[in-house]
Amino acid sequence: MSVKYANAVAAVKAMENTLLTRSDIDQMISARTRAEAEAIASAKTSGNDSLEKVWEMLSSYAPDDRELRILLYRNDFHDLKAVLKATIANRDPSVYYISPANVSLEELSRAVSTKEFDILPAHLAEPAEEAYELLTRTLDGQLSDSLIDAAALKAMQDDAEKYGGEFMKSFAALTTVCADIKTAYRCSRNGKNAGFIETAVCGSREIDKLSLVRAAQTGTESLLSFLDTTPYGEAAALLRESPARFEKWCDDKIMELAETARLQAFGIEPLAAYYIAKEAELKNLRILGVCRECGSDRETIEERMRKLYV
Repeated sequence: MSVKYANAVAAVKAMENTLLTRSDIDQMISARTRAEAEAIASAKTSGNDSLEKVWEMLSSYAPDDRELRILLYRNDFHDLKAVLKATIANRDPSVYYISPANVSLEELSRAVSTKEFDILPAHLAEPAEEAYELLTRTLDGQLSDSLIDAAALKAMQDDAEKYGGEFMKSFAALTTVCADIKTAYRCSRNGKNAGFIETAVCGSREIDKLSLVRAAQTGTESLLSFLDTTPYGEAAALLRESPARFEKWCDDKIMELAETARLQAFGIEPLAAYYIAKEAELKNLRILGVCRECGSDRETIEERMRKLYV
């Protein structure tokens, strides 16, 4: 912990008042029109309705945001995938670029177009070169994407160990194990071979990679039976019901972890927790919007809502 974050934490505590509550979401679900629902959200968020704005504020508050930047690694690697594919297909990558990110579109595009991958940050340079070589050699976009996704998770875990506290280490591990289970499940359903699964699964301190790969290679029921023997037996039960229920469980578990960080009086943890909370809020708004467009009933919408921070 560090008292140098005292002012930053105080600022974040004030920002928490702009997050949507369960009551706000209930009102939005009950709203008669989409415009009415959007008005409820706009009145609460006071214009702080984008992750870009939230990130700018958190970065300006934090005395040192190196640990905080780990939260953006998955965006960095998503953008790498976009630039690689767009460059090879001679398309504009800007339509696929997402932010906030640690690396600009211009920097990524230059690295890929010139093959000067060492100009990228350390967590991106080697995976970018490896994925570029794989994609240009095999033209297998799915395998390249899997390599990059696994590299993103590994970078999160590695740098959380180097620069992060216990919260960031736990966040990286939980994010990885949820992604690995999801990946292994999809691979088993689609009959992927051992080589593909080995590339796609990252591995974490939570579940042994080799055991997970072997179980996925054998088949879906073998995978779920293996998960039953781990601390993630609940995940297996949810996957037997539906992948959507498992994904909601993962999001809720991450929010529960964020809630523990929120209680810290000093340090970067409350800032990271607030960013995670804002991500979850925006996901809920997207889910709500899609459900309304599809004419889903209230019960269905409520089942799909993620756990809230406040």
